Amino acid sequence: MMTGKSKSAAAKIAEVDRKATYKLAEHRDAPVVKATGFLAEVADQPQLIATSIGTLVIGLVARRPDLIRGGARMLASHLAATAAKSVIKHSVDRTRPGHALDTGKARFETGDSQDHKQTSFPSGHTAGAVAVARAASRDIDGAAMPSALATVAVAAAQPVNGKHYLSDLVVGAAVGWIAEAAVSALFDRVAPVVEHVTENRERSADHDPATVPNGAEGTVPPA
Repeated sequence: MMTGKSKSAAAKIAEVDRKATYKLAEHRDAPVVKATGFLAEVADQPQLIATSIGTLVIGLVARRPDLIRGGARMLASHLAATAAKSVIKHSVDRTRPGHALDTGKARFETGDSQDHKQTSFPSGHTAGAVAVARAASRDIDGAAMPSALATVAVAAAQPVNGKHYLSDLVVGAAVGWIAEAAVSALFDRVAPVVEHVTENRERSADHDPATVPNGAEGTVPPA
């Protein structure tokens, strides 16, 4: 249970959060600001899933173990982050800052609203972007910096467009970070086993007499 001082501190933090976000969102209707809106869509669920699957497929085609691992880890981390943020979103109602500024009304309380305008907390785009960026950086050389910069850009576009409060971004980033860490802890145990089994199967196939060219010793004669 929160003490009086804790409640007072929480209220002050919430007030600072609101004021700072509202200040950032003042020019959300300006053409220049609206132009940054595409950054939010880059980290939407379909795009991140497509990017993860695409990385995995390219790895399979090019026989690149790093891309195979990276794509699989990215997809699993994104799904975990999405599940976690969905649980929170279905437990908390928070009016998006742009709508709060337009109507003068804001909610931040327990609830399960299906209204998109009331599902600000936490930022799902930030959660997904952080999870995928962290996952990619573990396996794919050179992916750390570009993915980190893209994640920062995605997060920065949210408050100025009136989509999320600053605290939504912080919690969303934490959700993505924790989800990816949990997935990677399991992934790093399972992946080596899968790779070992795959390598053994490939070696067995290479030494299978049935795969020796026709005319060579050990060839299985045609029926």
